[in-house]
Amino acid sequence: MDQNLTRRHALSAAALAGVGAAVAACSSGTETSARNVRAAGGETAGGEPAAGETAGAAGEKPAAAGALAKKSDIPVGGGVIVKAEKVVVVQPEAGTFKAYRAICTHEGCPVKRVRDGLIVCPCHNSTFSIADGSPQKGPAKKPLAEVHISSEGDTITLA
Repeated sequence: MDQNLTRRHALSAAALAGVGAAVAACSSGTETSARNVRAAGGETAGGEPAAGETAGAAGEKPAAAGALAKKSDIPVGGGVIVKAEKVVVVQPEAGTFKAYRAICTHEGCPVKRVRDGLIVCPCHNSTFSIADGSPQKGPAKKPLAEVHISSEGDTITLA
């Protein structure tokens, strides 16, 4: 076998390395730590709520086993993202609780925050209404899927 490196071999190796780098760049983690999944509002780089936003990470105040959230942890006009269940629980108006699948209908990214009555996907800035899950700003065109929930006392669970 010829031990000399040909130009064809060198170009093939470079192309393969470029493909590997592109795949690695595209697979950058979309998972966020529980510290970064905030309820009813976003956060600054330091993990604190941004100005005008309400914080309250899912799981910060432990709910009963099997519970998604406590009603008292969900502000009116806001919500809580329950990362483990891929669900966002919201309170569009006082005493009304709804839940939606926490996956954007555009390209399947997990939604990151709830603020100003909107559920926000960070990938392409699609926003969805907390009242009915409908897209308010694209590129998403389909609403978030509603998730059936039930409540007993202060506890909200999957139905």
